[in-house]
Amino acid sequence: MPATPEEVWGLVSDPARLPAWWPAVTRVEEASAGAWTTVLSSPKGKSVRVDYTRVEAEPERRLVWRQEVEQSPFERILASATTEIELAPEGSGTRVSIALDQRPRGWARFAPLQFRAAGRRQVRSAVEGLDAVFAGGEAA
Repeated sequence: MPATPEEVWGLVSDPARLPAWWPAVTRVEEASAGAWTTVLSSPKGKSVRVDYTRVEAEPERRLVWRQEVEQSPFERILASATTEIELAPEGSGTRVSIALDQRPRGWARFAPLQFRAAGRRQVRSAVEGLDAVFAGGEAA
């Protein structure tokens, strides 16, 4: 990313700023540093609420959050889901790595290729969202 680790950290570590770069997030509610709720818009236009908890944070280096799947619309297909973001200085910018660790449950266990492909699309869209923010100079 054409931004310093400090600038990237300022964006990715603030849940309230997820709508600017994370795919399908239309708004964030009840955001604190430790937990938040995102409101996602499905391809059919329905809103879905998803709760998250911050698991680890090493400022300007690493961030991990967990999706709270218990008693959620995702409980039928996910046993667990975590997102890890790593930042490293690279030249005059920052190398950003995003990894999803999603453990399928139910029917999703029998469609591993489709499940992984959806995860890759989500990560790719997140990186494109970050790229758009920093290329446009909106992150400051």
